[in-house]
Amino acid sequence: MTDGPKPSEAEPANNQVPAESPRNDEEEHDALVDNAEMPFLAHLVELRQRILKGLWAVVVLFLPIYFFANDLYVLVAAPLMAHLPGDGTMIATEVASPFLTPFKLAIYAAIFVGMPVILHQAWSFVAPGLYKHEKRFAMPLLLSSIGLFYLGMAFAYFAVFPLVFQFMASVTPIGVTMMTDINRYLDFVLTMFFAFGFAFEIPIATLLLVWSGISTAQGIANKRPYVIVGCFAAGMLLTPPDVISQLLLALPTWVLFEIGILFARVAEKRSEVA
Repeated sequence: MTDGPKPSEAEPANNQVPAESPRNDEEEHDALVDNAEMPFLAHLVELRQRILKGLWAVVVLFLPIYFFANDLYVLVAAPLMAHLPGDGTMIATEVASPFLTPFKLAIYAAIFVGMPVILHQAWSFVAPGLYKHEKRFAMPLLLSSIGLFYLGMAFAYFAVFPLVFQFMASVTPIGVTMMTDINRYLDFVLTMFFAFGFAFEIPIATLLLVWSGISTAQGIANKRPYVIVGCFAAGMLLTPPDVISQLLLALPTWVLFEIGILFARVAEKRSEVA
C-alpha cells in the first residue's frame, strides 16, 4: 500500500492554502482604468450632463445675486469712487446701461462664485480616466487652483485698484471732470480680475509641466529670461497704459513663477526619494 503524501507536500502547515501575493488597491484601480472602455457617444452624453449641471449651478446662483446686483456694483465701484474728486461721478452713456451693466455683473459674479462647482463637474468627468497616483495630485491641484484664482482677484481689488485709480485721479488735467462710464468700468474690472486670477495660477502650471514630464524644474528655470519678458509684455497688454498697473501685474507674476520653480524642485526631490 502506497503511503499518502507527506504533510509538507500536500499542504502547508496549519492547513493554509498558498495563494498568489494579492495586488494592492492602486494596481487594481490602474488595471481597471486601462481596461475600461466607453463608447464615444457615451462620453458625449456624460460631457453634456456635466456642462448642464455647471450651467444650472450658475443659473441658481444668478437669481439671488441679481437681486443685489446694484449693491454689488456699488461694492465693485468703491475703489474708483474713493479717488474721484468731489464733483466726479460715474455716468451711463447708453440708454440700457443702467439695466444691462448690473445684469452682466450678476452673470459674471455667479460664474466666479460657482467656479468650485464648475471645476468639480470637470473633475468628475476626467477622474474616471485617471490613475490612483494622478488622483492624489489632482484634487490638491484643483483646490489650490481655485484658491489662487480667488487670491488673484482679491489682490487686484484690494491692492491694485486703489493704486491705479489714485494715480489716474492725480494726473487728471485741471478743468477736466473725471467721469467714467459704468459699462466700460465693469469691462475694465472684469479684465483685471481675469488677468490677475490667471496670473496667480502660474505655480500650478509650473507643477503640471514637471509632473507631466513635459519639462523639468531646471529646464523651466533656464527659460527665466523669456518668462520675465513675457510677464512685462502681459502687464503691458492686459492693464491700462500706466507704469504702476503694469508693474503690479508683471512683478507678482514673476514672483509666482519663482515660487512655482521652488515647488517643482521639491516635487522632483520627493519623487526621487520615493
